[in-house]
Amino acid sequence: MPDGKVPSERVVYFMGRYSVLLLVVGSLLVNIVGEVGAEAWPGWRGPRGDGTCVEQDVVTEWDPAGALWKTELPGQGHASPIVWGDRVFTVTALPETQERVLLCLDRRTGSIVWQRTVVQGPLEKIHRENSYASGTPATDGERVYVVFRVGDDIVAAAHDFVSGRQLWLVRPGTHTGEWGFSNEPVLYKDKVIVDGDSKGDSFLIALGRDDGKTHWRVDRGNKGISYSAPLIRELAGRTQMIQCGDRCVAGFDPDTGREIWRVDGPSQEFASTPVYSERAGLVFASSSWPKQILLAIRPDGRGDVTETHVVWRDTKGAPYVPSMIVADDFLLTISNSGVAFCYEAATGKVHWQEKLGRHHASPVLVNGLVFFINDDGEVNVIRPGAEFERVATYDLGESCYASPAVSDGLVFVRGFRHLFCFGRKVN
Repeated sequence: MPDGKVPSERVVYFMGRYSVLLLVVGSLLVNIVGEVGAEAWPGWRGPRGDGTCVEQDVVTEWDPAGALWKTELPGQGHASPIVWGDRVFTVTALPETQERVLLCLDRRTGSIVWQRTVVQGPLEKIHRENSYASGTPATDGERVYVVFRVGDDIVAAAHDFVSGRQLWLVRPGTHTGEWGFSNEPVLYKDKVIVDGDSKGDSFLIALGRDDGKTHWRVDRGNKGISYSAPLIRELAGRTQMIQCGDRCVAGFDPDTGREIWRVDGPSQEFASTPVYSERAGLVFASSSWPKQILLAIRPDGRGDVTETHVVWRDTKGAPYVPSMIVADDFLLTISNSGVAFCYEAATGKVHWQEKLGRHHASPVLVNGLVFFINDDGEVNVIRPGAEFERVATYDLGESCYASPAVSDGLVFVRGFRHLFCFGRKVN
């Protein structure tokens, strides 16, 4: 990206979810692990797919000097960590051998329990800020699901949770785009949903968790790249999968793949994962290229609702890569220029804007505080409200594109070289 500008095509990596695949387990309720109040963090942006944590006893001091452990990871990757029980998972790539690898770590000690090659094959073309392992995995406690691009093929696979043994691998289609891949698997009921939106063979597909066989497939006609993970929620009295891709924002029935409503545009491509404000009753989605445009959409429509259901829109605070966060009455975003915005979610009124540095990592909401991690590894802790209030700052000591995971009082952050764990000691 010359002169620090976004490339004239698009940035794709958007990682770890950085960049974007979301996990909704079962009925999308909180995943309880161990003691009451503890949650698993089973996929991209956590148990609700929106970066929120409902646990009350979570450490808010993310100082590397006080980390419980810090583990150097092999290879390269921007995928975020996920957590279930006493296991932490992420993916990495070994470019020298062309391997895409699934890693399992012990939550208590940070030691690598096992390392399994998912697939080996040609390295795709990528943007210099992307990696060959940018899609965050997902787990249901029995299997761990991963998605990579190998050459031009999209490869989805499932591995045994305990041993790491590969259970199935399928190649549901191809991906066309010179900036790479960073899409995540999304779990819903008995399905693994994969977004294959690209400049070529674009599609959405639901694979069986047990065997990888196709449950439904939606072929897309507009050929617009998306690195945005879908959000699955109960919205307007029905279960909807909100997906940004194919040059539109649309609501689908995740059981069948049938489209319910759509808003055309607002631009061609997407990276940021949509979020929902229950208080405002609005879905928020942002396009990435060639223009960043933030939309607030009522999700109660049917058919083409482009002219009827967009409540407000904005361009100044629209994110390129990082996903947004909803906190009470507020919507917080980070623009491509590194400026954080706080909106009144219902109206789009901007309460404040503050320079926090360029971001790829998406924010999380913990104990009523929003944690932003910029590309340099600086953690800014912000209290959402009508006035800007920075509670604390920390420095990871290394660059970071991956988004945090929070589970059972612990916080897991992946930098370029290490995986950090913050929190109380685990018995």
